[in-house]
Amino acid sequence: MRTYEVLFILSPQVSEEEATTLVSDFKGVAEKVGAQLRNEETWGRRRLAYPIQKFNEGNYHLFVFESDSSLSELDRRMKNSDRVLRHMIVRTDLDHKRAEKLAKRNPKKERVRPLPASLTQPQPSQPTSSTPTAEPAPVPAAE
Repeated sequence: MRTYEVLFILSPQVSEEEATTLVSDFKGVAEKVGAQLRNEETWGRRRLAYPIQKFNEGNYHLFVFESDSSLSELDRRMKNSDRVLRHMIVRTDLDHKRAEKLAKRNPKKERVRPLPASLTQPQPSQPTSSTPTAEPAPVPAAE
């Protein structure tokens, strides 16, 4: 099964009742295709990073689906809806597979950081002359 994350931003002008009907419609479209809803989160009204269609805020919603088929019908419906400012559908199971594969290949081990270059180079020897060296003057404390 493939795992998909669906994140979409609804217009701030959408009423609460209309938002719940849109969300239930989107869930219904995905379930008709054969997707199973694993997680649903409503993030609420948040400020956008940049204006979209002259809006500075939007209502965020996140779904996590598992499906054998693609969610192209859901993508098409979200594109055609004027109430959806932005949407993104990401297949996340490939990332989990890559992470597991890397974890198997490189088991966790204690990693040693290399020493800085200043510590690895030999220090010049201390002067052995009998002449005293001048010490720096103490810095007065700021009050």
